This record gives sequence, structure tokens and C-alpha cells, in this order.
Amino acid sequence: MNPIRFKWKTERYPHGRQMTDDRRRPSVLRPLSSVLAGLFSAQVIATFQVFFANQFLYKTLTVMGAAGYVTVPNHQTMGHLQELSTAFCGGLFLTLSVGAGISLLSLAAAWLWDRVFRRKTLFLFPFLFLWAGLAAGINWNGFSPFTSLYFTIIPPVVFGVALAWMPHINKKRPWQTGLLHLIPIIVLGFLWAPQMEKDLFINIRDHLLLSNPVGEKIVHFYYQYTLYPAEVLKPLDQKLLKTCNLEAITEDHHKKELRKVLSGHDWLETENKDDVDLILSSSGNRLLLSNGNGIQLTIPRNEFLSNPAAALKRFSSRVDKYQIFRKFTFYSLLFGFPITLYIFVYSLFSFFLGKWAAPGKTAILSTSLCFSMGLMLLMPFWRSNSQSVGHEQLRGALESENRHARLTALKRIGEDHLDLSGFFAYKLILRSPHAAERYWLAKSLGVSESDGTHEDLLDLLEDPSPMVVSAALFSLGRRGEKKAIAKILQFIKTSDHVYVQWYAYKALKGLGWKQKNPF
Repeated sequence: MNPIRFKWKTERYPHGRQMTDDRRRPSVLRPLSSVLAGLFSAQVIATFQVFFANQFLYKTLTVMGAAGYVTVPNHQTMGHLQELSTAFCGGLFLTLSVGAGISLLSLAAAWLWDRVFRRKTLFLFPFLFLWAGLAAGINWNGFSPFTSLYFTIIPPVVFGVALAWMPHINKKRPWQTGLLHLIPIIVLGFLWAPQMEKDLFINIRDHLLLSNPVGEKIVHFYYQYTLYPAEVLKPLDQKLLKTCNLEAITEDHHKKELRKVLSGHDWLETENKDDVDLILSSSGNRLLLSNGNGIQLTIPRNEFLSNPAAALKRFSSRVDKYQIFRKFTFYSLLFGFPITLYIFVYSLFSFFLGKWAAPGKTAILSTSLCFSMGLMLLMPFWRSNSQSVGHEQLRGALESENRHARLTALKRIGEDHLDLSGFFAYKLILRSPHAAERYWLAKSLGVSESDGTHEDLLDLLEDPSPMVVSAALFSLGRRGEKKAIAKILQFIKTSDHVYVQWYAYKALKGLGWKQKNPF
């Protein structure tokens, strides 16, 4: 054997054995291990990010509750904010979105540097510049420790793990082999692209998840824990409850008017000036809006009072540190999570098929199975899109034995603001075993003006699915019937589900209810 060749072999493979092409082939689980390392790192960061945000929210809600405000979460469920398990479960959303996105980008960078640029140091600098630019861009509107950790810890972890398992390039292997893994993902992406509209996630819930017991558990988990990470990333104007302090404003009729305006937009006044969302002060006829880190917005008092929503939104935008991070998280969820899921399923297929099939055959079979699964998951969407229901067909569709036809009809009734009381078949759907049907029924009842349908909505408040209860609360607020205020208010105080409480509060606001300012 050529000694130079053997030396190269032992450097690449420290055990000193000459590897066959099959041995040099990476294990099917090795690419997955790089992604899993990134997801694990993301989960640790996300858990603590959500945990500390929950601790801050608990402290704020305690102050609000002591002042006499109605809080969400209520006193019955506030304790969950202090549990590490709640933060862990909530952090999974960030792990499977931003964690997956960063992990895949890091894995792609490692592959390019190894396969295309042959690990030459000179070509490492562009990747480092891109990495630094992304980390800086995330903090463009203000430094955030936890969001910075995602971009400083995950990339080197994934990059290092990926480079550790990447084998020597096999020059005998045709370059077209790599396309075997890339083409199915690209084709599936094009096929799924028409579904990527505003209702994509709702359609996934209705047509894929709620059609089987495992999916139902995933939906239940989502409604139980997603509000916690969402609360971390939301801009102030989209948060349900915000705190403000008006101590620096003199006691006059303007202060009373400001209190009323702020309370109407759920900026609740507290005596505490520390860790408050908005500190309001005045200079002449101008209002100074601060978050405790300097004046963020100066605006004439009359302009603020004439359009407080716009002024508060401007202030919220000034202090929002997560604008770019939210966009990155969204696109990571849209693209990063599906590709990560594809890699996971492909690895499982390859692991089991590789026990009896040759490497090449295993790769083809695994890719074919993953591609087939992607097509099968699309079939309910195609079937739903092909079912167009006109007004004259609604009655028959509601009475149909086809669940997709009934769902399509319920959505059409809600979209066209038709009164469900004119369709007798809706009474049968009230007892449907499918949560998706009861959900869209509850949403459609929001445009009805019948007293009978009002009672149906009250019955749906006892539904076992939090998703359906939330839709019923949404519709009660949409109908504008103030007689429901007392019922909904009691619901907020007694419910043990945070998502339901959130919708109940939004329903109260839709009915014109306002928090009472104790000051």
C-alpha cells in the first residue's frame, strides 16, 4: 500500500483501518445528530427564556390582582407560571421553530465548507461574517440576552458536531447522488406552497391533526402551552395586559382622562414605577412616554387623546426588541420545522431499512417513503380545496355524511355572514364527535342574531375542547350582546385554562367592558 495514502487514511480514521466505501458512508443517524444537538441547545435556552418571562409576568399579575384588576391568567392558574415544566413545554415552540431554523442553517454551512470549500480556512471567514451579521441584526432594535444566545450557542454546536461525522469525500460517487435527498424536498415545497396562506396552520389542525387521536393530543398541548412563549415575543400593543404609571402627571382633569383612555386600551395603572411597561409624564402640553430606559416618544397631549391607539402602537414599536426575531421565528416554523421533520422521518426509515437493504437501495426507499408521506398529508387539503359549496348547496352540505363537506359549508356560512338558525342541520353538528366541526359551528354562530343560537353558544361553553370553548367565547363577543358580560366575566375568574381565559377577556372587550381603575 502506498505509505502516503495510508497516512492520509489514518489521519482521517484514527483507528488505522482502511475504510471501504460503505464504511466511509456516514451513519443515517449522524446528520440527525447534528440537528438534535442544535435542538437540545435551543430547548435549554428557550426553557429559561420562557421561565424568566413567566416569573416577570407572575410578579406583574400579582400587583394587578392586588390592585383589583381582572387578570389573565387568573388567580387559579397563575401558579403555573412559576413551574419549570410550564416553561419547558412552552419552550418547545421556540425550539421547533427558531431552534430548527438555526440548526438547519448551521448544518448547511458546515456541509458547504466541508464539501464545496474543502475546509479551507480562507473560506470560513464569509460564514463567520454572515453569522456575526445575523446575530447583530437580531439585536438591531435593542439587545436581548436570550435571543442572542440562540445565535451564539447553536451554530458552533451544530457546526462542530456536523464536521465531526462528515466522512472523506468519495470521488467515485456521482454528484447526482446528493440530488436524491434534495429534489424530493424541493418538489414537496412547491406542492405545499399553494397551501401557505394565512389559514395554513388552521387547515393543518383541522385536516391533519384533529383527524386522529395523536393529533388531538398535539392540538391540546398547543392550546395549553403556546401562549407562554407567545407572551415573550409579542410587542406591547398586542399583549393582553400592560402596566403604566402616571405618578409624574399632576392631578387634574387631564390625568383623569388619560387614566380612562389608557384603561380602555388595557394599559393598567399601578403604583410601582419599577418594571412598568409605560411611564407617562408631561412637559407643558406634551406627553413623554418612557419605558424606564429613557424617553421613547414625545407627543402633544391632544394628539395622544384624539388617537391613543396609534400613539401607543408607535411607543410599542419603539421599545420592541423582537421585530426581526419574530420574523425569523415565523419563517423557521414555516420552513425549518418541516425540513427537520423530514430529516427525522428519513433517518428512522433509513435506520430500519438499512438492516436488510444495501446503502443505495436504503436511500432510495427512504426518500420514496418520505415523499409519499408528504403527498398523503396533502390529500386532505386537495380534497378540501376541490369542494366548492354555493349558497344553494349549503343545506345539503350540512346534512352530508362527508365531514369535509360539512366543514366547508360551516366556513362558508361564517364568511358570508349567514344566519345558521335557518339551517336545521346545525343542531346535529352541536353534538358532533369532531372538534373541528364544533369549532367552526361556534365561529359561525357569531354572526347569528337568533336568541336560540345565543343559548347554543352558552351550551358550547361546556364543550370538553378548549378550542371549541374559545370559539364560542369569540362569537359571544362578536354578537355584541351585553347580556353575556356577567357570564363571561365569571368564566374568566373560574376557568382553569389560560387559552380560554384569554379568549374570554377578548370577548369582554368586544362587548365594551373595561377594567375599573382603582386610582
